[in-house]
Order: sequence, then C-alpha cells, then structure tokens
Amino acid sequence: MDRVHEDRIVHYDCRRIRETFPIDGDLEKPVWKQAEKTCRFVDMVTGEPAPFTTRAAALWDEKALYVAYWIDEPDVRASLTERDSLIWFDNDVELFFDGEDCYYEFEINAFNTVYEVFFIYQDALKKGSRFDRAGFDLYSRDVDVLCGFQDPSRFKKDPRGRRWAFMDFDFPGLKSGVKIEGKINDPSHIDKGWTVELAFPWEGFRILSPAKNFPPADGDSIRWQLFRFENLRANGKALASAGWALNEHGVYDSHRAENFAWLHFKD
Repeated sequence: MDRVHEDRIVHYDCRRIRETFPIDGDLEKPVWKQAEKTCRFVDMVTGEPAPFTTRAAALWDEKALYVAYWIDEPDVRASLTERDSLIWFDNDVELFFDGEDCYYEFEINAFNTVYEVFFIYQDALKKGSRFDRAGFDLYSRDVDVLCGFQDPSRFKKDPRGRRWAFMDFDFPGLKSGVKIEGKINDPSHIDKGWTVELAFPWEGFRILSPAKNFPPADGDSIRWQLFRFENLRANGKALASAGWALNEHGVYDSHRAENFAWLHFKD
C-alpha cells in the first residue's frame, strides 16, 4: 500500500462567505480575493514541484462549496465537447471528494466539458445498505468496475479493492465555468492559461457522507483531492500524461483516498 506519511498531506482552510456571485470562470471577482490559494501542485508520484504552476482555492456558504483553479498553460488545448466524454485524454483539472464507503470524481477541460463518476466500494453496496436505492441500481444504471480484471494498473493494488463506478451520476445542482486567457488550440500563440470556477451544492455531499452535517459548521472537515493532468509533447510526439496534485500520492493513481488532502471549514 503506497500510503503517504501524514506530514506530507496538505490541510487547507476554507473560509465562509456571505455574498452571491456568478459561476462563470472569471476569478478576478472580489469574492476570490478573500480565499487563500493552495500551494503549487506537485508531481503526484514524487512530490516535486510541477513544471507548470497550478493553484486552487475554495470558499463556502449556506448553499454550496465553491472551488477555483488557476492553471498556467502556454498552449491551451482541448478537443472534447460532449458531456461525460473521456476528459482525461485532454489536458484537464480534476477534483475528488471522499465519502462513507464511496467517493466522487469530477473532471473538466478548457471547453468547460464535464465528466463525473460516483464510486461505491463493492463490499458496501449490499441489499439493505444506504446505497440500496434506484440511483445506485446495478441493473438499470450505466455502471463500470474500477480495480477489476479490466483495470490491470490497479487490480489488487488498492487496499479497499474493487468498486462500482456509476458513470451516469450527476452531482445535484453542479455549476461550472471556464475562462481562457489566450487562444485555444492555436499553437502559434503563447497563452497565459485558463481558470475554472465550480459550485457544488450541499445536497451532493449528503449523498457522500450522510453522517455529517451540510452545510458544515466551523471546524468540520472533509477529505478532497485536486489534480491536473497534462499531455506532454516534444518533437511532434506524445511523451507522457503528467499527473500533478495538491499533495503527492507516491504512486500514479488518483483513486487512493487514503492519500487525499484535508479541507477544513472555517467560519
């Protein structure tokens, strides 16, 4: 098990706000001046600083959790426009929320195309459990398996084992916005990058962690993790998909919830 030592796990304080604002990707709004940016993202395996700077921030109110990304990118590119496309084939940023016997994955590219999945550990989805309801029916929903035979990079390597992946899950009330500082898909132009702005209403967190109170109270915490994946190229060839995160995982695997960072709510 590639568990990162606790002193390498990032703790982030999320401040409460009392004002409304549009979710449009513009992070020059005064509200984001109140949020402290995270540390610069690091290599997911080694913990070394990533070559392109990525930072994030979060705020909350009685309605939702708000998350922002600042993504330095000299060549902003995207290709996928259909919702729930396989966004990791583009350059993207991602966000995971850990829950009780489950977790949620979100991805977005520079076209503001969103991909979502809700994961439930197979040993927890049983008749009579809290997941025994229509939204998580294995026969009527679009379901895949993570850490199974068809997933050799993770098979028998995760301490919790296989999980059901509900591919048609939509986080209730999710809003997203993207702003590009440059010319997308124009390699002749040097871009500054792109920004992402997200709103996650509390209803979705109640599905993840029913034992916790949402909206949260001062001092409450959840585990989350923020990622960026970058398709590196040189000499006209693809080199690798670099994975960068808020803190290292020690392994190239974003699905290791035991290595997620902490988000602490402050009033």
